[in-house]
Amino acid sequence: MENINYLLIVFSAIAAIASPGPATLAIAGASMGKGRLFGLYLAFGVLTGSLIWSMLAAFGLAAVLKSNIWLFENLKYLGALYLLYLSYKSLKSALTSRPPNIAKVQLHSRSNSYLKGLLIHLTNPKAILFFSALYSIAVPTTATPQDLLSVVVVVGAVSSAVFIGYALLFSHAGVRNFYIRSKSIFEGVFAMFFGTASFKLIFSDIQG
Repeated sequence: MENINYLLIVFSAIAAIASPGPATLAIAGASMGKGRLFGLYLAFGVLTGSLIWSMLAAFGLAAVLKSNIWLFENLKYLGALYLLYLSYKSLKSALTSRPPNIAKVQLHSRSNSYLKGLLIHLTNPKAILFFSALYSIAVPTTATPQDLLSVVVVVGAVSSAVFIGYALLFSHAGVRNFYIRSKSIFEGVFAMFFGTASFKLIFSDIQG
């Protein structure tokens, strides 16, 4: 029986979730523009959206894939291609000197901040693509509901650390400036993580 590759899931999740995107940049913008508390509420909204996508990817896909093995194999290849695409985007960003566009987010209340974060993540089509790829990488078709729930918890813990961390860190101007100066290093690391996960997925298919 195949085992769930938790280490690969954690590294892939960190690389994908922490890399600049609509959610992380919105959290950073809220923390810098409105303060730490608004950033945290927006982060909680994003986290809720992340958990929803994660649950749908885990249990919705599981029911379909268990009865359609061919679809599982094709999805794994598509997931590998998507991870390669993310690796390319991160590498391209690492090679450019343009700083990340941290947009100012219009927020009027804490509840507004939460809903803004939730909608940002639920309306981001890349989120479901990432979660589909993530569960295809290291979760075998023989995984039980308890196994799938454990993956949801692990990914949720990673998401919580990243999103809440963004809200706390980017409330300090010094951290923001350090991030912008070190963008190429961060993006290079993200590119390596995505590329490694993609080749790991392809290699496991060949061996399987």
